[in-house]
Amino acid sequence: MRSTIGRLLITLAAVAALAGCSATTAPTWTFGPVPPAAAPAASAAPMPTPVGQNASTSAVEIHAFDLGFKPAELSVAAAGPVAVTFVNDGATIHNITFADGTAITADAGKTATGTVSVPAAGLTFLCSIPGHADAGMKGAIAVTGGNAMPGMSMMPSTPPANAAAAAPVADPKAPKYTLFDATAPALMTGTVHDVDFPIIEKDMTVADGFVVHVWTFGGQVPGPTLRVHLGDTVRVHLTNQTTMSHSIDFHASQTAMNSQMVEIKPGATFTYTFKADYAGVWMYHCGTAPALHHIANGMFGMVIVEPKGGLPKVDKELAIIQNEWYLGAQKQPVDYTKANAAAPAPDFVVFNGVANQYKDNPIAVPTNGRVRVFVLDVGPNIDSSFHVVGTIFDTVTKEGIQLVKGNAGGWGSQAVDLSPAQGAIIEFSPKEDGMYPMVTHAFNFVGKGAIGIFMAGDGDPKN
Repeated sequence: MRSTIGRLLITLAAVAALAGCSATTAPTWTFGPVPPAAAPAASAAPMPTPVGQNASTSAVEIHAFDLGFKPAELSVAAAGPVAVTFVNDGATIHNITFADGTAITADAGKTATGTVSVPAAGLTFLCSIPGHADAGMKGAIAVTGGNAMPGMSMMPSTPPANAAAAAPVADPKAPKYTLFDATAPALMTGTVHDVDFPIIEKDMTVADGFVVHVWTFGGQVPGPTLRVHLGDTVRVHLTNQTTMSHSIDFHASQTAMNSQMVEIKPGATFTYTFKADYAGVWMYHCGTAPALHHIANGMFGMVIVEPKGGLPKVDKELAIIQNEWYLGAQKQPVDYTKANAAAPAPDFVVFNGVANQYKDNPIAVPTNGRVRVFVLDVGPNIDSSFHVVGTIFDTVTKEGIQLVKGNAGGWGSQAVDLSPAQGAIIEFSPKEDGMYPMVTHAFNFVGKGAIGIFMAGDGDPKN
């Protein structure tokens, strides 16, 4: 069997180089409720009389929006103390952090004040919340007649936490990754479900030698998979145990963005309630700006909504999520600039958060048995062409469109194309003992971790 596996993996490397529902309505808990942490003290101060900004004043007013400052370049008449009025017009908390370390923070819709000493050469500033400066929240104050000209360097005055990252280098001392169980969860009992999603920051090994400081739902990446029946009600209780604001967006729900996709500040709690009105495989994710950064740093998961009457029983069910990692420095969040590039070039493309984990640890499936895979591409940028080598999908439900086993035309499917935030349910039956790789058929990403193995029987077709 080992020689068979070896030949299979060598072949794949060469290819990569070339390119159920109860009638009860009582709520059921999957996690116990988490008590809210103490909310941080408010940082906003009473709004002073507005001060206009021009070349002859020693007071300035700077507005923040999602994601930028207005004005981003401004000037004062002379070096020395400058009174700053900071108005946050954005939808989430922001700060203005100057090169000398002075920081002024304001919640969404609030105003705060402070004083900063501006030298003759001028002073740069940014928002120090991870990802915000990289997304455009940078600026500068120039001094009229000083050494710096208006339009001075807009480089960040305080580098973001992951600014040291260039080409990522593996750390041989990094902890071994934790294998993510790909087994799909059972259908939740009852028709009303209470689920607790603590929002937690943690270090996570995403590939051999590479550790990311991830932001998570439920302390894991991907977040917990929820599986309910059509028409069920889901109440998700969120407690923000991190140092920055987050939110959540369930694609399985129907609600206005400004109704439930709200800012959850550090220490705060919020309950997101939705009714599962449509069957399918749905994404959920953090929607706090920049949403790209929050999704890329691990804040995503899957909701399975079974159709009327449920799904027929099969021999094996799995839940597979494809995502990308854009690495910053070791033990830091992902690099927003890399994730935001017009031509995405992820360091890793993976299944269920970890590169190559199911190649290293093949998933056992029954020979000639029915295998069902709930598959979701969360991106945030790359499409998936989900394919299982050596099989044909005889049943596919993709975004509400169905290929049914035994159809009159005898049609089958070789791969399922998924753009970010699209999901599908696929079924197949391995016809003999052996190894069946699952990949994205964009083979430039197979060598970056987007590969796993389904092992039918003992994995050796010659036995």
